[in-house]
Amino acid sequence: MTHDRFDDLLRARINRRAALRGAAGLGVGAAALGGTGLRRLTSARQEKTPVTFWTTHVDPDLTVLKAIVASFNAENPDIEVTLTQLPPAEVTDVAKLMTAVRGGTGPDVYMLDRFIVAQRAADGLLTDLTDYLQGADLAETHVPFAAAEAQFDGGTYALPFDTDVRALYYNKGMLQEGGIDPAELDPANGPITYARLKEIAFALNKTEGDAYTQMGFVPYYNQGWHYGYGFSFGGDFFDEEACQVTPDDPKVVQAFQWVYDYAAEADPQKMQNFIQAAMKPGTPPQESPFIQGRLAMMLTGDWQIAQQPKYAPDMDYGITYIPVPEEGMESETWAGGWSMVMPEGAKEPEAAWTFMQYIAGEPGQRVYAKDTAHLPTILTLLEDKTLFDERHRFFSDELIPTANNRPPLPVGALYWDQLTDAWQKVYRNEEEPAEALAAVKETVQAQMDQFC
Repeated sequence: MTHDRFDDLLRARINRRAALRGAAGLGVGAAALGGTGLRRLTSARQEKTPVTFWTTHVDPDLTVLKAIVASFNAENPDIEVTLTQLPPAEVTDVAKLMTAVRGGTGPDVYMLDRFIVAQRAADGLLTDLTDYLQGADLAETHVPFAAAEAQFDGGTYALPFDTDVRALYYNKGMLQEGGIDPAELDPANGPITYARLKEIAFALNKTEGDAYTQMGFVPYYNQGWHYGYGFSFGGDFFDEEACQVTPDDPKVVQAFQWVYDYAAEADPQKMQNFIQAAMKPGTPPQESPFIQGRLAMMLTGDWQIAQQPKYAPDMDYGITYIPVPEEGMESETWAGGWSMVMPEGAKEPEAAWTFMQYIAGEPGQRVYAKDTAHLPTILTLLEDKTLFDERHRFFSDELIPTANNRPPLPVGALYWDQLTDAWQKVYRNEEEPAEALAAVKETVQAQMDQFC
């Protein structure tokens, strides 16, 4: 999908007929629409049908998910959804889900990172939702890359939930204290270069003995991921025509090299000591060194907008484009997001589908976008400017139309894990970028070949 095509879809006015068709495709607001025409659970049963819903999300997003579930239960007296929070884990870790599904004790609905839907479908963990959709086309109603990520081998295995975009956040007060004019990072001035980012960051570093007490920037903290740097340096991660993963793309290697060199100059172990406590899965937002005023800049997503007033209400901060390798280049960002899936063996598939349409449809996405500062994946909601404040509109209007997404491959989880392993070796200066990325290609392509 080209950026131009995405832009056309995003900015096109969607007439009422198309909007109703899109809503019907997700079972949105059945009462308001006078019936959706989709397979839905009738209210013939006297007892409530139990639906189990699993997520690994933590607060503040978890609280919003609970509220959406409560609203659904209130509006659907014949169904009772129970939300279970699994221990926080890496996004590709579905060991608990896999064990439960294989043992016949899996949930009815699971919240899955969308870029690994294809691999989990290939693993046989997910129910094909194509029959439930009854001809509705997610590509007509949703952000194109989100719709594409829900597909595998001609079937639809997920309903897109939210999406998000990454940008560079900066603490204006810390920059001023270090003699840096925050206006330099104003997005109106365009992106700064990675070289300039490094200069600013190193000017703000403070040490006490052999330890950092304050840092300007840690490249791999929060959303400082391998895909993001690869995209921002102009790299690609998959050659569709050749059916080849391309972690060894020269631009990707260049991106990894920048991080390798940054870490080498900052002292990789010293930097790791400063940041490692904040990098554990499920770490509360208040433990972020950015929130604490000890880290001046970080790469993160639009959801941070909702956390700032709660955890750092007095911070004067800005948001700008991800840096570029060279002056004059256009900034590149990337988007991810979650989805609702029905694991194989769901005990109450009809009731589960009714809930999935609600939480991943307009009712759930509207609440989630408003309360957590994520972006909806339904195009009509993206056009609803009442959902976004001025800061959030920077993401919805300026970044999402041209955002890159991770290739939705049947080896997507493996690819992420292998890239992450290489990434850690690089920022710890344990392995040279070219060598580490060559190993990723060898491992992942061996598994990809069976799908080519």
